[in-house]
Amino acid sequence: MRHHSNKRIFGRKRGQRIALLRTLAVSLVTRDAIKTTEAKAKELRPFIEKMVTKSRTDGLAARRLLISKLGGNNNRAVRKLMSEIGPKYKTRAGGYTRIIKLGSSSKGGAPMARIEFV
Repeated sequence: MRHHSNKRIFGRKRGQRIALLRTLAVSLVTRDAIKTTEAKAKELRPFIEKMVTKSRTDGLAARRLLISKLGGNNNRAVRKLMSEIGPKYKTRAGGYTRIIKLGSSSKGGAPMARIEFV
C-alpha cells in the first residue's frame, strides 16, 4: 500500500528519478524557465526552492551541498545559483518559482506547464 507516499514515481527507479530532477533543475537554473509536464513541474518546485533557499547563504558548506544535489559536473549552474539567483531572493521568504499551466501536449495528451523563477 502507498499510504503517506507523496512523491511522484514517474514509472522510474530511484536513480532515474534523481537524474531526472537534477537535469530539470539544471535546465531551470541555466535557462530561468522550462516547459515540461505538469507533474514534473510540481515535483521540481520543492526540489529547486530548497536549493534557492540554501544558495541565499553564501558559504562553502552551502556550495558543497548544492554541488552534491545537482551532481558534480554542474559547476556553472551552482555558480549561477550562488552569484545571481540566491542574492536576488535574499529578502523573499519563499515562493521563488511559479507554475503556469499550458494545456495538453499534442503528442501524448499530457498536461503541460511552464515553470519559471518569479
